[in-house]
Amino acid sequence: MTLYEDLKWRGIIQDISSPELEKKLNEGGLTFYIGTDPTAESLHFGHYSSFHITKRLAKAGHTPILLVGGATALIGDPRGTGERKLADKEAILKNFDKLKAQIQKIFPYEVVNNYDWIKDINVLDFLRDYGKNISVNYLLSKDLIKKQLEVGISYAEFSYNILQGLDFKHLYETKNVTLQVGGSDQWGNITTGIELIRKTLGKEVYAFTMPLVTDSHGKKFGKSEGNALWLDKEKTSPYELYQFLLNSEDCMIITYLKRFTFLSKEEIEDIEKKHFENPNLRIAQKALAKEVICDLHGEEEYNKAVYISEKLFEGDIKKIQPKDLIIALKGVPNFTFELGTNIVDLLVNAKICSSKREAREMLSSNAISLNGDIINEDKGNITKEDTLDGNTIVIRKGKKKFFIGNLI
Repeated sequence: MTLYEDLKWRGIIQDISSPELEKKLNEGGLTFYIGTDPTAESLHFGHYSSFHITKRLAKAGHTPILLVGGATALIGDPRGTGERKLADKEAILKNFDKLKAQIQKIFPYEVVNNYDWIKDINVLDFLRDYGKNISVNYLLSKDLIKKQLEVGISYAEFSYNILQGLDFKHLYETKNVTLQVGGSDQWGNITTGIELIRKTLGKEVYAFTMPLVTDSHGKKFGKSEGNALWLDKEKTSPYELYQFLLNSEDCMIITYLKRFTFLSKEEIEDIEKKHFENPNLRIAQKALAKEVICDLHGEEEYNKAVYISEKLFEGDIKKIQPKDLIIALKGVPNFTFELGTNIVDLLVNAKICSSKREAREMLSSNAISLNGDIINEDKGNITKEDTLDGNTIVIRKGKKKFFIGNLI
């Protein structure tokens, strides 16, 4: 397949600005950019799904530039649902530094900040050089602006479209960028850049957008959706990411393999065949988890995530380093306890069991384990020797319910 055919097969191309772009993509040699605003101190999985295109196009001979928009983040783009709160300038600039370092570990390409070229443009130059070339009627035709007009839109957000167009023009003039790539929700902003370059310079540039990656319910992987998976492993551990990917829905898993991995068409089709012959083995989910985590964090972190997952499933908790165990069980119910507490009382006080009667029943049926060891009522009181690190214990009730206890 050609590059363009591969992108279409993977479902990566949604909108395209010109039929000529197919040939240009196949030939290689384009300098292109994709951007995001530094509204948080870490990228999330939604960014990974978009920025993954940089590696894919780089492998085909194109040159990526990643823009982190310090200037545009201070304004905020229209969402179609209501005005964004203005971001703190100092926080935005700090976020840029953190994102730049993070991006270049994962996507080792040039990173630029539009704050560098927008901060010194005065209002008269902005209106004459940019505002004069984009009509109000043109902006009103943009879907998100039309939607936001229903609830009210400030001039600041109304101008965001022009700012993004300004970026494209600046990068064309200074770095010979002739292609912009973005999510499908950015099509209105992207095409303004094409229009601005055509009107002011008489040149043709190109763009394509990618469908937003969602779950089967249409929910995006983004922090605004409340389901953010951070690319910073201190915020979302490789184990947490492994579990998330391992639990991907069967109806979406092949889409994710196409979008998030560099596996070939033949490899993905082979995985698909084997997966749906034995879906309980989660062959496709495991392949996805391996490809993504190795790409993001390296093979060592992937192997550790698999190891932790296997040991938790087996109940062999003592073989997991305490710090890794605490990270792996982040989000499970926590409780505090005192040394010398009777195990029955502990189960009730920690709300693991609803009563002493239930606690004794669970203990007698071997349904309670302490740090991976099945215990019964004869266990008696909790001592210092029962802790994993002098402070922490892990209780498992049944096969899947974990609880972490910390000394008061």
